[in-house]
Amino acid sequence: MAVRTAVVSSRIGRPGPLVTTVALLLVAATFVPLGYIVSTIFSTGLDQAADLVFRPRVGELLRNTAGLVVLTVPICVVLGVGLAWVVERTAVPGAAWWGPVFAAPLAVPAFVNSYGWVSAFPTMHGLPAGVVISTMSYFPLVYLPAAATLRRLDPSVEESARALGSGPVAVFLRIVLPQLRLAILGGGLLISLHLLAEYGAFVMVRFDTFTTAIFEQYQSSFAGPAGSMLAGVLVLCCLALLAGEAAARGSARYARIGSGAPRAAARVRLGFGTIPVLVALTAVTAGALGVPLWTIVRWLRSGGAKVWDLGEIGQALGQTVALAAMAALITTLCAFPVAWIAVRSTSAFARIVEGANYITSSLPGIVIALAMVTVTIRWAPPLYQTVTMVVAAYVLMFLPRALVSVRAGLAQVPIGLEEVSRSLGQSGVATFLRVTLRLSAPAAASAGALVFVAVATELTATLLLAPSGTRTLAMRFWSLSGELDYAAAAPYALLMIVAAVPVTYLLFTQSRKAAGV
Repeated sequence: MAVRTAVVSSRIGRPGPLVTTVALLLVAATFVPLGYIVSTIFSTGLDQAADLVFRPRVGELLRNTAGLVVLTVPICVVLGVGLAWVVERTAVPGAAWWGPVFAAPLAVPAFVNSYGWVSAFPTMHGLPAGVVISTMSYFPLVYLPAAATLRRLDPSVEESARALGSGPVAVFLRIVLPQLRLAILGGGLLISLHLLAEYGAFVMVRFDTFTTAIFEQYQSSFAGPAGSMLAGVLVLCCLALLAGEAAARGSARYARIGSGAPRAAARVRLGFGTIPVLVALTAVTAGALGVPLWTIVRWLRSGGAKVWDLGEIGQALGQTVALAAMAALITTLCAFPVAWIAVRSTSAFARIVEGANYITSSLPGIVIALAMVTVTIRWAPPLYQTVTMVVAAYVLMFLPRALVSVRAGLAQVPIGLEEVSRSLGQSGVATFLRVTLRLSAPAAASAGALVFVAVATELTATLLLAPSGTRTLAMRFWSLSGELDYAAAAPYALLMIVAAVPVTYLLFTQSRKAAGV
């Protein structure tokens, strides 16, 4: 019986032919965008490529993009960590209410946020406008992990530091802040990649970045060499950010051996600082949620009943839901073989399979879309501007979002149950359906929901790849706002926010569960 169990365990721990084949196909697909950039550089010729890269326009775009990242990321880090500390560690009134409020800006797409700010302040433009809108859109990407980390910290370490004479500021800088390192680096990386990929928000404030310039080149020359070279520079920026984050993260360990103190840290009383803190919290809420929501309501009231074209809205909503549901299902299914290999294997193959997906998804949607357009035109013309290619692009872009959740779910499935199923004569497929899938179903549902909302609010790749006649909520909003018909665009903005609210709340509740709250 022991031999039989050992054989079963070996089979469960080793990926089968089907899982390996699917994983290899996904890895091959993920390298299409990078292969497209490299092949374009060589087909253009190194001399011409150098001329297109080393020119004043590229230097201007690099300065704009670098300035945006350098200014926005530190502000988001300070704001996210500060808000997390106030909500989790102080006796601020309404702490339980402020938590979901500061997660809610994730439900507002950046280009909708830009629409709100530009409508409220028409003179906003350039780098300052880009920094303000980006900060209001992305600071929750630091706030959520920082708040979750603060809930998990052992308060006895901080109490010991205070007992040894350290003041509150010293305790925070020496004890708390170093333990927030991973949350800060991870959130900062996500914000940086969003800034490189964002298109709509910066077009509205007339601020040029690599992504906006690539899109302009595509519209004028249909994926000409100039746009491809800009995409190549943007890819290098993405890879530099990934390498920088990995180097800054290092190999330090942050997990404690024991369970620590099973209690929450004592909250700091603010005293006379209560009023200023509440004013600051209200100001952030007004900037991140108040401005876009007030603008949408104002335009809805201004437009009246005529902006609610139920036929157009219904068509856009139906196409959005159909594309998002299809992409969510396929992406979640694709995440299972990759997550299974990552969880059940420690081989180099497992690291390559998982890492390839993260690298490709870090590329802006416009780069992935340009690669898909080029590949289909050259080698598969019948697939050009089809739903198949749109969904394929979504899978490449959002697979890691599903992978994170599915991997966490599979890691919690006891291998012993699978071994028992196999020892009773069940096939691998039957074991997966009856045991593994059932136990990991909540994680799979969370993964599907995350991908659904990401697809429902995606803009750049959809604009380039969607078949003729496709009109998603994001596309209709972009078309109408581009015509300065802000009143007609308001219903589409509202529907995108409403669709994203449930998933944003899911993210918030999952972060609290992960912290044991």
